[in-house]
Amino acid sequence: MSKRRPVQRRQDARLETEICEYVYVQGQRRKLFPRAMLVGFLAGGVAVVFRWMLETGDAWRNGLLVWAHRHPTWGWLLPTLVGALGVGLAVSLVRIVAPETAGSGIPHLKAVLARLRSMRWQTVLPVKFVGGGIGISCGLALGREGPTVQIGSAVGAAVAQWLNATPRERQTLIAAGAGAGLAAAFNAPLAGLIFVLEELQRHFAPTVFGATFVAALIADVMTRFLTNQLPVFHVEIIPAPPLVALPAFLGLGVLTGLLGVAFNRSLLRSLTFFARLGGWLVRLGRWAPGLIGAGVGAAVGGLGWFVPSALGGGQRLVDAVLQGHIALSLIPLWFLLRFGLTMVSYGCGAPGGIFAPLLVLGSLIGLAVGQVASLWIPGTIDHPGAFAVVGMAAYFTAIVRAPLTGIVLIVEMTNTYDQILPLFVACFTAYAVADFLGDEPIYEALLERDLRRDGSALEAHAPLIAEFTVQEGARFDGKQVHELGLPAGCVLVTVHRDRYEMVPTPNTYLEVGNRLTVLIAPQATEALEVLRKGCEAPRTHD
Repeated sequence: MSKRRPVQRRQDARLETEICEYVYVQGQRRKLFPRAMLVGFLAGGVAVVFRWMLETGDAWRNGLLVWAHRHPTWGWLLPTLVGALGVGLAVSLVRIVAPETAGSGIPHLKAVLARLRSMRWQTVLPVKFVGGGIGISCGLALGREGPTVQIGSAVGAAVAQWLNATPRERQTLIAAGAGAGLAAAFNAPLAGLIFVLEELQRHFAPTVFGATFVAALIADVMTRFLTNQLPVFHVEIIPAPPLVALPAFLGLGVLTGLLGVAFNRSLLRSLTFFARLGGWLVRLGRWAPGLIGAGVGAAVGGLGWFVPSALGGGQRLVDAVLQGHIALSLIPLWFLLRFGLTMVSYGCGAPGGIFAPLLVLGSLIGLAVGQVASLWIPGTIDHPGAFAVVGMAAYFTAIVRAPLTGIVLIVEMTNTYDQILPLFVACFTAYAVADFLGDEPIYEALLERDLRRDGSALEAHAPLIAEFTVQEGARFDGKQVHELGLPAGCVLVTVHRDRYEMVPTPNTYLEVGNRLTVLIAPQATEALEVLRKGCEAPRTHD
């Protein structure tokens, strides 16, 4: 009996700890869920207003082009001037007031959730809303989805401040707001939840899961109540393709993987080009970015005079692709045109996302493969439009490297549940090809570029609190704390394992899935690189 008592005591202590942890998590959920509902309600409402503004802007732009064509001698000047003024204003607003709102804003959001950046919601919210609305309405080939995600996260930060949330609750509400924003933008609540877990957080935490689920659900209900309950893209009922067609979807995955790498590298080079151009115009001071944006806006507006359907997010173009209304001979021209427009639109620093543009490009790739496959194996592929649907998800996967998000997103957007098997084949093939080529996911690459450009992620001169998650195959997996080689000024504060949080000792072992909270002094900037390389899985290179 005496030998069993210590064992029994340890079991009782563990059971008591688990009960206390369960009660703590339940208390956190009861506290967070009402706040997450408020975040979802507000984020959904703001997203709908943003969508209405962009739809009004598209209608206004198309009406302006129709009116300008009545005066062919000088009418082309009108969209050119409007584009120059609008985009120039949007870029100037971003660069002067809130530089973190440039582009989609998702890399900045990832930095906020990793505690590498702060969320200035008072400036992010209005600048992203107004700047994104003006830029996209003027015809930039950017989407509303990235801005809506950043706007939703800003709403989460606002609610956290209004309700005096703790720092950890604030991070959770910011993540929940991001999921709500994506759910409202695409009418896809499940995709919003998975995007937060797969791309933004990179780990599963019960409180984040529950809060994001609630916020995304409420935001989607708000969006459907104020707009409609139809999928974003209308697709005719397409039966599941036969198994003999799977090699064609495999080929689609290879092609989208290769072109996804081209997209990522071209986007980074576009940003580098415009940054150098801004350096050449630095003598103009704060007006240099606005002049660059004005030049891009003038070019986009001039193009709209000749090809008005090429401008904007590309909703009408995707609808035409999904209905098979674009001939095979024209697909390469449309692809190159939209590809180039996306590069200059994003590279100039205007606020806008790449979700919609890459879905347009993916649908074009898929339709081309479907039409070619129907010629090679006639009688087998009766619906090339199915390839357009799968192509959107595969291209998203190759670029963002979030396959589950891509699959669920396209299923929710098109209501094509019968394409699950082709979606898995194409998406994971695209993922494997892009990863084999050593290409970095676009949001990771953009975040690293941003941190590298600033010299460090430390703001002002205060210590930085950062969070990292140990991935499978990472160098830190299986190592003790004293073996990590952390530089002076870098302190590992807590290790979050499953539902438990512990203060580590030098002999504490790290495992896959452990979330590390680290305190970094301003002079220990090299610690960020050490932690990132130690926690991330090594990438394969050719």
